[in-house]
Amino acid sequence: MHSNNILWIVIRRMRTPLLVIIITFSISILGLVLIPGIDNNGHIYHMNFLDAFYFVTFMASTIGFGEIPYEFTYAQRLWVLFSIYISVIGWFYAIGALVTLIQDKKLISELKIAKFSKKIKNLKEYFVIILGYNHTTKDLIQRLSADNKRIVVIDKNQEKIDELELENFIPEVYAISANIDSPDTLRLAGIAKRNCKAIIVLFDNDFKNTKIALLARLLNQKINIIVKSSTKEQTEHLKNLGIKSIIDPFNLVANRFFLAISAPNLWFLEMLIFGHKLDIKDYEALPKGKYIICGYGRMGKALRESLDKANIECSFIDLKSAAHKAKKNSAIFGDAQDYKELVKAGVKNAVAIIAATKDDLINLTILRAAKKINPDIYTIGRENTIDDITIFNSAKIDRVYILEEIISEHVHRLVSMPLAYRFLEELHKKSNDWGADLTKSLKSMTNEDIELFEVRIVKKEAYALTKYLKNGGSINLGLLARSLGDRSKRSKIVFLMVKNRKEEVTLLPDDNYEVKVSDRLLVASTQEAREDFELIINNDNELYYILTGKELRFGIYKFFDKIAKKGDK
Repeated sequence: MHSNNILWIVIRRMRTPLLVIIITFSISILGLVLIPGIDNNGHIYHMNFLDAFYFVTFMASTIGFGEIPYEFTYAQRLWVLFSIYISVIGWFYAIGALVTLIQDKKLISELKIAKFSKKIKNLKEYFVIILGYNHTTKDLIQRLSADNKRIVVIDKNQEKIDELELENFIPEVYAISANIDSPDTLRLAGIAKRNCKAIIVLFDNDFKNTKIALLARLLNQKINIIVKSSTKEQTEHLKNLGIKSIIDPFNLVANRFFLAISAPNLWFLEMLIFGHKLDIKDYEALPKGKYIICGYGRMGKALRESLDKANIECSFIDLKSAAHKAKKNSAIFGDAQDYKELVKAGVKNAVAIIAATKDDLINLTILRAAKKINPDIYTIGRENTIDDITIFNSAKIDRVYILEEIISEHVHRLVSMPLAYRFLEELHKKSNDWGADLTKSLKSMTNEDIELFEVRIVKKEAYALTKYLKNGGSINLGLLARSLGDRSKRSKIVFLMVKNRKEEVTLLPDDNYEVKVSDRLLVASTQEAREDFELIINNDNELYYILTGKELRFGIYKFFDKIAKKGDK
């Protein structure tokens, strides 16, 4: 289709220049054929069409092979002079048209689309489609690229696509500038392909997100659609439409905040799931007491619900409201009037203050002002964009919620480690005591950084174990958790969750759990324990050692083992 478009553009742009060249060539050739010449013997002759075409061709290129087949008469030379000038005009016109064609935006666009389409057609690995390129999706691409995920990006703005290509992501990110809510564009991006696993839509416009989500569902019923929602009403609407993977950043922040203040052990586990490098021996808990929330937008309301749920006293102020600005007759933040509002709200006696507006500068100003009034107050800030992280770090805010980062983390887990995301859902249903027991187990395991990974018992991910199970063998998690250095000892590994082929979930399975083909395991371990585990499930020799305590023998060694056994008999 796009090849036809390119051909049509070339024909349409070059049709007239080609006609001009053909006409000038025809006139020049016809004149040379009709005008009589004289041969070496003084006889009159007429040039044939082949000689005329040959001469006009090299004459146009100004190579100058000479007059053929005989020296020209004056009449022929005059005609050649005329032909040179008209052919030069024709060639200049054609070359100018060709240069214009090369610079034609439509042709350039079609060439890019054709190149992009070929890449998508040849893409055999699983991939995801991301719509829009901004701070959030850039961070998400970095996370997914680190997991060797293939990514396709569409953005309407060509400048953003150029910026993406300069990042030089590995593996290569296939990107195209096109209308994001067009069915043709989504088809071009490969949404109908079987190896397209997800489409990610994270725009701030709920209407646009819903429209694209519905379009994606019509184009591919099986694809995982991950959509951003900004309100509870929009989230419910998307659920009613059959969309399961919904990212509401304000709800995510509110849930995380509730865990941090009421169930710190569950909060710690959630941070661990998202890959945060925390001190496993000592992590910070939020203070209990009165809270002040500055900003009564969507995030402020969500945090208010979390505080009410946790039975924490709080008060609201909105230094950014039109009423407050009119009252103080100034648009300057952090002035004397704002100090009075903070004092009036009880900042002197509050244990914490949350700046939750959608303006990072105002959030910083509020927190600095509160710190001057009450140096012991715990400061919590909303950071709207990842780019401003250095500013917040230098301001020494006690805790920062970065919306773009939180969105990126959740989408990354949904795409790259869906079992971890399911574990989070189950985690939120548990008590802090349950979290304390699991945290204690992790603490006793190691002081090192804990790695989280997911594995499915299939040949591609667990070759030796899958082959063993399909041949009638049986093995439990306790055996898989043994150390390759000494099989009598357990590796530093914890199995967090198992999901079987029937989609049934087992949280914290015990060592007696019998592993089956197609089981999905969510595992927390040290790096060394992970290496041992992956060797056991993929290497026949290591698996045999774990099962029997002996080395598996191959080739001639196996032959001598059989002879030795016969001798023993």
